[in-house]
Amino acid sequence: MPNVTRADAQAALRNPLAFIAERWTPEPRTVRRAALSALLMSVLIVVTGGAVRLTGSGLGCPTWPKCTDDSLTATSEMGFHGAIEFGNRMLTYVLCAAVGWAIIAARSQKPYRRGLVRLGWAQFWIVMSNAVLGGIVVLVGLNPYTVAAHFVATSALIAVATVMWQRTREGDGAPSPLVGKAVQQLVWFLTAAAVLLILVGTVVTGAGPHAGDSSEVERMPVDWETVSKLHAVLAWIVVTLTFALWFVLKAVDAPRNPLNRTRELFLILLAQGVIGYVQYFTDLPEVLVGLHMLGSAVMWIWVLRVVLSLRERPEAAVDLPGPTAEASLTKA
Repeated sequence: MPNVTRADAQAALRNPLAFIAERWTPEPRTVRRAALSALLMSVLIVVTGGAVRLTGSGLGCPTWPKCTDDSLTATSEMGFHGAIEFGNRMLTYVLCAAVGWAIIAARSQKPYRRGLVRLGWAQFWIVMSNAVLGGIVVLVGLNPYTVAAHFVATSALIAVATVMWQRTREGDGAPSPLVGKAVQQLVWFLTAAAVLLILVGTVVTGAGPHAGDSSEVERMPVDWETVSKLHAVLAWIVVTLTFALWFVLKAVDAPRNPLNRTRELFLILLAQGVIGYVQYFTDLPEVLVGLHMLGSAVMWIWVLRVVLSLRERPEAAVDLPGPTAEASLTKA
């Protein structure tokens, strides 16, 4: 056990991240695993959030930040719904721990990678803001528009976590495209369609029968079956664009990485489509709706992986933390 002097303790209090980085250098695989753990937790929070909604536990804890006016935690009198909602809230702390671990690992890596650390901090601030938004969702009685915003913010978290995970396996050199402009534009059309698909999916949820609580909860004033059909049309557009991309990549003899990611996305979309149609024609059973939410998160990750597979980034000289950089990180 190394001796820790008073000066060391003061330095740790002033900037704990710098203190840890001076004494620990993680292996590259440790940084990759830390980034992956943050990504997996961001997906898990989607699944547990869906469980809260699908079990009607959205107001299991009727207030925020405490569970009730008199208790920080759920009580036995609150039963199953209170336990589900409070458990989901507690999982946010696990997500924070995973993101914090990713930040610490990225900050301690040598040489210092400013972009990687910033991606970790971006996740932290998204988690914090989304936690507040989740509290607002409860305080306004599960208003469907705030619920939709809550899901969109989680999708943004997944996007940043995916990019960070990818960046841990790359260098910091300037990106070099692996495909031509026409293919890149096709991928951006695919990404835009996927974003629109997710947004319309939140409207389906906001207008559909799973309100998130057994009480009378406001719904979006649109016909959910009509919106579901629009959602299905958008899903077919995404599938078609993905198949077209795969065909073009094969035709131009593209590198294996973008070709593999596109094929994987196509298979994920087919599985997601099967789940979507089955749940629609079986009156939206909770288990299938939950699987569809998980599939939405996985689909979004693979769309981003397709985007990121279109370029490569070699190793390059990276920043070393100086006083200015360190100060900016401390403020962040």
